[in-house]
Amino acid sequence: MIHHKQQTVPGLILTTLLLSPLAQAETGPYVGASFGSSHFDEDFSGLNVDSDTNAFRVIGGFQLGDYFGIEAGYHDFGDFSESIDFGGFSSVTTVSADGWTLGGTLGLPLNKQFSLYGRAGVFFWDADVDIDGFSIDIPADENPYYGGGAKVDVTSNLSLVGDWTHYELDNIDSDVISLGFEFRFGR
Repeated sequence: MIHHKQQTVPGLILTTLLLSPLAQAETGPYVGASFGSSHFDEDFSGLNVDSDTNAFRVIGGFQLGDYFGIEAGYHDFGDFSESIDFGGFSSVTTVSADGWTLGGTLGLPLNKQFSLYGRAGVFFWDADVDIDGFSIDIPADENPYYGGGAKVDVTSNLSLVGDWTHYELDNIDSDVISLGFEFRFGR
């Protein structure tokens, strides 16, 4: 029995040393929102939509230490619209997309107030396409998203966030550049 206790003490010391940075690390829930510009470029049966529009995102998550987090959110890409003139005949194509995200974050704190981060996950989306008043049915789907950005702490609970996120909607891609905030609870 005494031999067993001697082996347990070094294990407890090692465990305490390894877990103590996690106890001091930033943990807890957060919410955020961002507003930005979304770019979309796609060819629908010869009608090309190459457009920018306003987009917004709201998120909620849980930070698991300084480096890892999990988050879910809602993203609205806005309405993309393109008007094409064919020698007197014009065609208007409008695309709207929105959906829910579920993923993770990986942070890299550079100092107490500034950090870089990456995000990736699955985007559960739905889109509507309208060509000259005729709707095209696009079934809901899920696809990956990924991106990265930077956070600057304004207060102990509030950060300014700037990022780029790439969404893949089947064979359609959209890039979003946004600026927003993140509010952390319990600091």
